[in-house]
Amino acid sequence: MKALVTRPHEDAAGLVAALTARGIEPLLEPLLSIALARDAQATLAAALPGAQAALFTSANGARAFANISPRRDLPAFAVGDATARAARAAGFVRVESAGGDVHALAALVARRLDPAAGALIHAAASAVAGDLAGELARAGFAVRRLRLYDAVAATRLSAESRAAMAAGAVGCAIFFSPRTAETFVTLARAAGIGDQTAAIAAIVLSPAVAAALGPLTWRRIDVAAAPNETALLAALDRALQTAPAVGREQQT
Repeated sequence: MKALVTRPHEDAAGLVAALTARGIEPLLEPLLSIALARDAQATLAAALPGAQAALFTSANGARAFANISPRRDLPAFAVGDATARAARAAGFVRVESAGGDVHALAALVARRLDPAAGALIHAAASAVAGDLAGELARAGFAVRRLRLYDAVAATRLSAESRAAMAAGAVGCAIFFSPRTAETFVTLARAAGIGDQTAAIAAIVLSPAVAAALGPLTWRRIDVAAAPNETALLAALDRALQTAPAVGREQQT
């Protein structure tokens, strides 16, 4: 069985290894590519004076910050463990993981930091999930949300993925973000293979991702119990265990 992996190449290594260990062949179909914003270096340099910490809501944010600034002295607060690992790999020494979502990150920051000690740098893309700045503003913090990178959507599915789906070789597809899910729906329809998803189990990180897949019919949709890769893999394992008995139902 093949599993469609829709993550950017930079983020897919751990998932690919986990799939391979389960005897599943990963089919890489990155639907978003990451590009630094044209003015990212100047934007970050202007925002750093007086900042007390960096906030990362994605591994891409940590990597973007590291690519354009040598500063590693700021404490780094990450939304989850994968993002925290990316921050450590980028050279940040003081890294804490909220182990959850934007709400958990805001709560962690509010517990650890003093609003009077300086502004917070949020390394982000043009589109963000949740209202981190708003939650922290209500706690008295000043957040400088910086557009350091863009996630550029793919414009077509690869020939390999189209052929595998048409042949019924793809048993599951894995989605981490609503935007990735929306992009897949658009591209599958454009390729004329939107009906092929009725034979595919979608494994998704959150209810919001599941909702974005709603325009297509799936064999099933399994939502991770928590917004992290460990929980997502557990959802995959549940789908694999019940696959023989499942028809063309759709569940969340």
